[in-house]
Amino acid sequence: MALASALAFEAPRAGVRAGAVTVDHGLQPGSAGRAAEVVQRLGSLGLGHADALTVTVGRAGGPEAAARDARYAALDAAAERHGAAVVLLGHTRDDQAETVLLGLARGSGTRSLSGMAAISGPDGRYRRPFLRLDRQTTRKACVMQSLPVWDDPHNTDPAFTRSRVRHEALPILEKALGRGVIEALARTAQLSRDDADALDAWTDEAERSVRPEDGSAGELDVARLFALPPAVRRRVLRRTAIAAGAPAGSLFARHVEEMDRLVTAWRGQRAINLPGRVEVRRQGGRLVIRQS
Repeated sequence: MALASALAFEAPRAGVRAGAVTVDHGLQPGSAGRAAEVVQRLGSLGLGHADALTVTVGRAGGPEAAARDARYAALDAAAERHGAAVVLLGHTRDDQAETVLLGLARGSGTRSLSGMAAISGPDGRYRRPFLRLDRQTTRKACVMQSLPVWDDPHNTDPAFTRSRVRHEALPILEKALGRGVIEALARTAQLSRDDADALDAWTDEAERSVRPEDGSAGELDVARLFALPPAVRRRVLRRTAIAAGAPAGSLFARHVEEMDRLVTAWRGQRAINLPGRVEVRRQGGRLVIRQS
């Protein structure tokens, strides 16, 4: 609501056509009625094309990931339908801190610690203008404007990982380490993003250098891989596995570590099976990564 209010204020002054959507995931009783109320409130702010999008949430990747996938698919479709140049999202600094903490718990590397980007998606479609504001500031903005705010009960349900991070893990960290943990985690996200961007650029060049001269798809030169810095080598291995058909969301750090051992600690190991029916085996002086 804070984002919608800010957009409704700024859009006409910038000569921008702005609308709004709310997504009904259908995961709670009365969600359709709640979505209709939100549309009415969005319209009262002066935003055009206020719509409620109903989605079907699958099961792939768990309830939170499945809901997120369904939500972004609906937002992409709405953006295409309305010819929207950008889609604004209301993520705050608190959301960023939670994302970094979740990435740290997964142990998925620098990119995972970089959290959410201020600009992301196809052609930079998604923008997060509140990423440097704390959640309390957005709530105060709503109170000062007498904007009604609805608190989603899922956000306090301990069955969801992010909810536990928000209401249990972060308060404990602040109690133990003092105030400023959320800001520090958000700052870590930006520093990690800068590092990850630099490593990705390095990986672009390294990836070309380790491919065999005969251009065989899914094959990498082991000796050249071994010579790379570990951070770059693991990125090359991850990229190649994804290109071969391994789903990015199911390819974890342990999978990449197993692949890496075929390069750095070769003892005649058998082939490794990755998600997406991707097989990784060492064959002579090459690492072969292909779907079986």
